[in-house]
Amino acid sequence: MTIVHPTPTEAEELTGGTPAVPQPPANKKAGGRIMRLVSGVGWASVGVAVFVTLWALVARSSPDLPTPTEGFAALRELLRYPFYDLGPNDKGIGRQLGVSLVKVFKGFALATLVGVPLGFLMGGSRRAWAAVNPIVQILRPVSPLAWFPIGLVVLKDVRSAAVFVIFITSLWPTVINTAAGAASVPMDQRNVARVFKFGRLAYIRHVVIPHSLPSIITGMRLSMGIAWMVIVAAEMLAGNTGIGYFVWNSYNGGSLAYVISAIVLIGTVGVLLDTMFMRLARKAAA
Repeated sequence: MTIVHPTPTEAEELTGGTPAVPQPPANKKAGGRIMRLVSGVGWASVGVAVFVTLWALVARSSPDLPTPTEGFAALRELLRYPFYDLGPNDKGIGRQLGVSLVKVFKGFALATLVGVPLGFLMGGSRRAWAAVNPIVQILRPVSPLAWFPIGLVVLKDVRSAAVFVIFITSLWPTVINTAAGAASVPMDQRNVARVFKFGRLAYIRHVVIPHSLPSIITGMRLSMGIAWMVIVAAEMLAGNTGIGYFVWNSYNGGSLAYVISAIVLIGTVGVLLDTMFMRLARKAAA
């Protein structure tokens, strides 16, 4: 008797759908993830080693620059008691970072509250885009430090002026990315909204916001990065507390090892903030 094997179409009919594709075992997936993790850590270690080597070479030719050993010793000393408080001008590095983060989140929150609605307005109306976009393009490249005297004159307080500088400089990425997301809503989604007779609020809630959410989070991520960079410069001018003040005070005190330690901590906090927004972006895109 001759056995006739079913064709692919017949096989699909017999199995009730497409033939099952064999999946790799779970242990292979886990092994792949571990290998990628090990590879990433290995290459990161190579990068750090190269950087530290270059640092040591530069420090050898410049005696005033601390060596890597001196820098890491200063960092270890700062992290030993990070939250002590011995007065207005003598606080632990953890408290200094906390003060700076409070200012950053205040300015960033204000920028988000203003930037997202303004971006929706620009992205949803050609007239609003034509009216607001020139102002955005003119003010966006202005140096953060140029805004500090304006904030100081208007608000009469150095801390509030620092928050104002963070707000005004971190506003533009959120505005621009939100506007781009709102303006790129596909025509078929707009037509569906017309068929269901969505009002303005329903259209924004069910169409514009879901479509624009990845762009909004990208803008917020860029804004947070700018805010964290700006706070150091603002506190050098403004403050008697904060990580920027600590950097400037350490430099004036001749302790470049503390300056380098603060740079490492500033970069670490920046990476953590950026990672947080990257995860939000992945969830929004999922």
